[in-house]
Amino acid sequence: MTSDPFDLARDAAGHIARATGVDRHDTALVLGSGWGEAAELIGETTHTLDAADIPGFSAPAVVGHTGTIRSILTANGKRALVLGARTHFYEGKGVRAVVHGVRTAAAAGATTMILTNGCGGLQEQWQPGTPVLISDHINLTASSPLEGATFVDLTDLYSSRLRDLARQVDPTLEEGVYAQFTGPHYETPAEVQYAKRIGADLVGMSTALEAIAARHAGMEVFGISLVTNLAAGISPVPLSHTEVLEAGHAAGPRISRLLADIVATI
Repeated sequence: MTSDPFDLARDAAGHIARATGVDRHDTALVLGSGWGEAAELIGETTHTLDAADIPGFSAPAVVGHTGTIRSILTANGKRALVLGARTHFYEGKGVRAVVHGVRTAAAAGATTMILTNGCGGLQEQWQPGTPVLISDHINLTASSPLEGATFVDLTDLYSSRLRDLARQVDPTLEEGVYAQFTGPHYETPAEVQYAKRIGADLVGMSTALEAIAARHAGMEVFGISLVTNLAAGISPVPLSHTEVLEAGHAAGPRISRLLADIVATI
């Protein structure tokens, strides 16, 4: 992407508005591994767009991710934009591409950004299928979506207000710190121990860069992870993407209902 990323986001938002007839969306969601079924429960899908037809987007490169962008009318009359075309850092398309969906959502009017993912857990009590609220993150990509002298305070990046609302829906929800590695390989046991020592509870390959871009855009950020496996060295068995997909599929109905109920409170 060589054009201005914010111009590109406005172009994408304009395309979505013309294709859907919806001038403004209130909330945006990125649905990671295991979370896709939530789109069916949030409300009525009025429009489904092929992401590859929208400026700046491309077809997903990861099995388990959809390639669509959906406009959903919720029961309380609000509009949700569901981004099923997440670009990961490891795809090599650049950080601008990674955060294009978030910037498009902001340009479409969304003031709340909901980021979900499937991840590895560093706490043994969080077995596969456990949803965990993200309270903070550690960005281990050695990159940022912000360019030049762009200084943004990330002290309260993940909204405590929204986490409190989520606990009203499910008081048993725990929270932790998410560390984004670059991928696409899984972390080594030594890297997992390093992440644990510097304060991480969850490890994955998404979310942190998107959250930074969302805060820069002025959005309120809510993050929630699905523990799909125990991380390397904590898990007694080798890791595989098949395991991630299977855990997400098994937990899908329960966590999707949870997320839909949380969205209804926002």
